[in-house]
Amino acid sequence: MQQVKAGDTVRVHYHGRLTDGTTFDSSAGREPLEFQVGSGMVIKGFDEGVMGMTVGQKKTIEIPVEEAYGPKDPQAIIEFPAANFPPGMTPEVGMQLAMTNQHGHQIPVTIIEVRPDIVVLDANHQLAGEDLVFDLELVEILGGGSRIIMP
Repeated sequence: MQQVKAGDTVRVHYHGRLTDGTTFDSSAGREPLEFQVGSGMVIKGFDEGVMGMTVGQKKTIEIPVEEAYGPKDPQAIIEFPAANFPPGMTPEVGMQLAMTNQHGHQIPVTIIEVRPDIVVLDANHQLAGEDLVFDLELVEILGGGSRIIMP
């Protein structure tokens, strides 16, 4: 049977959870995730986890922080003046916003603290600092000009 190798485009069903069992994402009820292995489209540990799989194979992989979204970066915690929020907007802990950096790129942030004059924003990825667990099922390999599909 053909095994997944770098450069293959694959379709994978997945269930992602934290080590405490909390689900953070799943392809259940959706199309499988399609990506090119080794291209950087997914986190390193996910890429490495599908290597060598065959169509129809299921497995569980554990991805350490370093091969997932990395550790939390304390420099990504931003103190933002409350006066700079749009009039009528009431910042609340847990609210997700998008900021624009000096290059015009949008950066997602989450409000983690609200003080009278300062709103503290976290620009880390929401899964930064977390070890991740994925249940994988390889549905299809689209690489090498041939298609292998799970029966």
